Amino acid sequence: MKVVIFVIGLLTFPGAGFAQESSETEKVEAVILSLFEGMRQGDSAMVHTAFLDDARLHTVVTGKDGKSLLREGSLQKFLTAVGTPHEQIWDEPIWDLEVKIDGDLAQAWTQYAFYLGSQFSHCGVDAFQLFRSSKGWKIFQLTDTRRKEGCQVPPEIEKARR
Repeated sequence: MKVVIFVIGLLTFPGAGFAQESSETEKVEAVILSLFEGMRQGDSAMVHTAFLDDARLHTVVTGKDGKSLLREGSLQKFLTAVGTPHEQIWDEPIWDLEVKIDGDLAQAWTQYAFYLGSQFSHCGVDAFQLFRSSKGWKIFQLTDTRRKEGCQVPPEIEKARR
């Protein structure tokens, strides 16, 4: 009888752990998607809810001399830019989103393309670090890469943009 209970326990708990992790993964993804939806809508309040107030933003770029640079951005400046009326929609479709979670720490990595209205601007990778606070998952670090060449935007993304 003890063996049967043990086997049932083995079959039950791994599944429960997976369901919990899957649910948390979906919550992390929802925060990231709300950030991009807020950008599309020009809604800085929506974007702000995705971040901790002291979140750090960085961009890896190539300088004119060909060397890589790490530039620090400002969450407040980003929020102001998003919320300032602009003619073109800021659209950043993402794909290949991967989320890893350990307790209250999550990391997400995704490829993206950025469009100003219908015009392609650049592509790269967004790397997020999130913390599960009392208010849910919040981004505390966002680092991106940016390039204009060598972008391999999936056909379904390009087709949806037309």
